[in-house]
Amino acid sequence: QVQLVESGGGLVQPGGSLRLSCTASGIIFSVYAMAWYRQAPGKQRELVAAITSGGSINYADSVKGRFTISRDNAKNTVYLQMNSLNPEDTADYYCNVRIGLRGIWGQGTQVTVSS
Repeated sequence: QVQLVESGGGLVQPGGSLRLSCTASGIIFSVYAMAWYRQAPGKQRELVAAITSGGSINYADSVKGRFTISRDNAKNTVYLQMNSLNPEDTADYYCNVRIGLRGIWGQGTQVTVSS
């Protein structure tokens, strides 16, 4: 059974930083692309960043230069380093892996950016 567990969310002031982690189990982690999505209240879920098994990366325009996605295959973990956070980054953040036609999601971790 594939499981994704996110952690690292919380309340942070504008301009602050957080690092999210997502640890996978039940898959050969190194062969899969991993992604972070977010969903703000009243909005659709959107892709934030993705990293392939080979290390190719893409970011949403709204986070380029502020967020960094990385992976540690030895720990079955993908990270999202978030810097220069602003209130528009407030959302539930979800880890995702696509296996065939099936998308697997974690339970999400809440990020609130507020003074």
